[in-house]
Amino acid sequence: MNILIAPDKFKDALDAAAAAAAMAAGVRAARPDAECVLCPLGDGGEGTGRLLAGALGYVEHRATVLDPLGREREARWWSNALCTDAIVEMAEASGLWLLKPQERDPTRTTSYGTGQLLRHALDAGCQRILLCVGGSATVDGGAGCLQALGWSLIDERGDLILTPATGGMLRQIAEVRPPPGMPPAAIQILCDVQNPLCDAAPKFGPQKGATPQQVEQLFGALSLWGQKVWLGPHPKWSDLQVACGGAAGGLPFGLHAALGTQLLSGFDEVARVLELPARIRACDIVLTGEGRLDEQTAGGKVVAGVARLAKMAGKPAIAFVGAVRPVAGQSLRGLSRQLGLREIVVITPADSDLPTSLRETAANLTRAVAEWLKEAS
Repeated sequence: MNILIAPDKFKDALDAAAAAAAMAAGVRAARPDAECVLCPLGDGGEGTGRLLAGALGYVEHRATVLDPLGREREARWWSNALCTDAIVEMAEASGLWLLKPQERDPTRTTSYGTGQLLRHALDAGCQRILLCVGGSATVDGGAGCLQALGWSLIDERGDLILTPATGGMLRQIAEVRPPPGMPPAAIQILCDVQNPLCDAAPKFGPQKGATPQQVEQLFGALSLWGQKVWLGPHPKWSDLQVACGGAAGGLPFGLHAALGTQLLSGFDEVARVLELPARIRACDIVLTGEGRLDEQTAGGKVVAGVARLAKMAGKPAIAFVGAVRPVAGQSLRGLSRQLGLREIVVITPADSDLPTSLRETAANLTRAVAEWLKEAS
C-alpha cells in the first residue's frame, strides 16, 4: 500500500512537518509494510513560507521588523540564489502567534512589520514576491503594510500619520497617497480564505481578541478604508467584495486596491509547487488533517483542497483532526460528504481538556492513524 500523508499544521500544537511525522508513525505501527510519502502542506498561513522555500531551495534571510504591537523582532524571508524571486510570510512579522493571549486586540495591532519584510525583499532587488498571508494578529486592512512601503496616510486635519497604523486608527485616515515610485516587482498574495474585505471583522476578529463592540467598530472602519485606499475610479460595492480580500485582516484587499496585487489561493500554489496532484495519482490512499474543521475549511483550507484533488484522481482521502465545528444541524458524515472525504476522524479523546489535547496532539494523531488503519485492513 502506498500512502500519501499530506496534512496542514495543527495550530498551537504541531507544524505540518511534525504532524506528517506523527501520522507516519501511526502508519508504521499498523502497517509496517506500507510505503509512506510525506508531503506537509500549507494554505498561506504560518509555516507556508518556510515550506515553499524548502521545496524551492531558497536561501533564508533575516531582518529586524516591528511585531503586531510595534516591538522589534527578527523575522525571516527567503529568496532564490540570484535574489530575483522571494517569499515573504506575514506571520513572521505580524502573526497572532507572536502575541500572548492577553495582548490580542486587533484595534491595537498593525501589519507594518509585514511591509518592512516586503521592503527588504524589494531593496534586495527581488522582482517577484510571493506573500503568504494567514494567521495574522491584525485587522488593519493592510494600512500598516502600505505605510512601511512608503504610502502616506493623511488624517482629517491634513497631517501625516507617523505611527504604524492599526485597526483602531482606520477611521482617522482621510486620504491615502502613493509614494513617488515603487521598485518594479510583481507581488502575488497567497490567501488562506476566500472571504471579502469586511468579513475580516466578524469572521476572524474574535479569534484575534476583538470584543463584539470592536467587531462592529472594525466592520465599519474597513468599509471606509476600502473606499479610501482604492486608487482607481470610485469603488462600487462589488469592488469591496473581491474574493480573498478579507484574509489576514484585510491586508490582501489593501495591497490589491493600492498596487493591483494579484490574489491567489495559497493552497493551490503550494499544491502546484509540491506537485501534489501527481503525488495523489501515484498513491493508494491519502491521509490529511489539521487542528480544526469548521465553516472556514471549505473556503481555501488544506483539508478541503486535498479532498478535492483526491476526488478528481479517484483516490480516498481521510482527514484526522483535533476538533470539528460543523454548521448547525450538520453531522460529521454530512461534513465528510460536503468536503469529498471518505471519513473524518477526531483524534482528541472526549474527556480531554484543551491544554492536555494540545500537549498530546502528536501521540493522539499517531494513535488515531494506527487504529483507523487496523480497522480498515
